[in-house]
Amino acid sequence: MVSAICPHCNILLVEASSASFTNLGTAVNYAASVPGVVAISNSYGGSDSSSDSSYDSHYYDHPGIAVTASSGDGGYGVEYPASSQYVTAVGGTSLSPAANGRGWTEAVWNGAGSGCSANEPGLSWQQALSGLSASCSTRVVADVSADADPNTGVAVYDSYAYQGYSGWLIFGGTSVASPIIASVYALAANTATIANGSYPYAHDGSLNPVTAGANGSCAGSYLCTAGTTTGDQYSGPAGLGSPNGTGAF
Repeated sequence: MVSAICPHCNILLVEASSASFTNLGTAVNYAASVPGVVAISNSYGGSDSSSDSSYDSHYYDHPGIAVTASSGDGGYGVEYPASSQYVTAVGGTSLSPAANGRGWTEAVWNGAGSGCSANEPGLSWQQALSGLSASCSTRVVADVSADADPNTGVAVYDSYAYQGYSGWLIFGGTSVASPIIASVYALAANTATIANGSYPYAHDGSLNPVTAGANGSCAGSYLCTAGTTTGDQYSGPAGLGSPNGTGAF
């Protein structure tokens, strides 16, 4: 995904020794310590829990570096580290061909994770959205989004037989969307000035609004349903929308 979005970016792959949050967080810290790193993409998640605040301060607080995290692929519900106060939580969309300037329209992908964190503190840039704080006083997932629907996903050429398949394959999930957003941050060359995931909230006019679709049942609220929100273009599954150039980053 990074090669596709930012072909001139240099890519550092850091592999954790296991899938524990401690070891994954250690890998994030290592990436952040490497000179020249401006964005770190994370495509994993676990339950939103009371332990998250300790992981936050140890692993995900890296000023001057955009840390992105996938919101999950199980539909409505919150995962960590997407719920971390220090990351840009990346939700997912689904694409449909359309006779417009873009060539398609976007709706919420029904597998994208979203919701109101049970543990992470509210973020001032989210609470400033009209009506949002009335129904969720803590951190809301997601912030922004990108294509994640495997049915409208990205083409990948696999020269190694992945689960018995090789050649051109189609992939999706918010594990696609997170590196897309990290790459747009890198292209914007602005991460030295950003504060966690706040920058897109002040520049949402440079995002494509996603105003249709849902990822589950939440009494029709913006937490799982696009187009029913607060007067802003925000919804949980798609955040503020998808990149329209680099202006929001």
